[in-house]
Amino acid sequence: QLQASGGGVVQAGGSLRLSCAASGRPFSGYAMGWFRQAPGKEREFLAAITWNGVSTYYADSVKGRFTISRGNAEKMVWLQMNSLKPEDTAVYYCAPKINYGGSYYLRGSYDYWGQGTLVTVSS
Repeated sequence: QLQASGGGVVQAGGSLRLSCAASGRPFSGYAMGWFRQAPGKEREFLAAITWNGVSTYYADSVKGRFTISRGNAEKMVWLQMNSLKPEDTAVYYCAPKINYGGSYYLRGSYDYWGQGTLVTVSS
C-alpha cells in the first residue's frame, strides 16, 4: 500500500512537500517515482530516485523546481515542490519501479499505484 499526502491549495510561486508512505511490501529494494495526472490528461512522470538514493531523474517540466528524496528506514519518499505554477495542478501519485530494466521516465516501469493527493495551484 502506498499513500501520498501533503497536497492542498497554494498560490503560484509557493511551495508544498508531498509525502509517500509505503506499507505492507518491500520498499528499500525499489526505485521510486512521482507522477501526476491533471483532468483529461495522461499520467505523467515527474521524478524518480534509485533504491539507495544516489541517483535522481526529473522531467524537464519540473527540473530545478522539484526535489525527490527518500528514507528507507522510514519507508518514505518525499517530493519538495517549489515555485509552483497553475499548470502544476493535478493529482500526484507515487509508485515503485517494478521493472528493473525499464526506463525511469516511463509510466510502464511502475505499478502498485496508491491513492494520490490533490495539488491545486491558484494564480
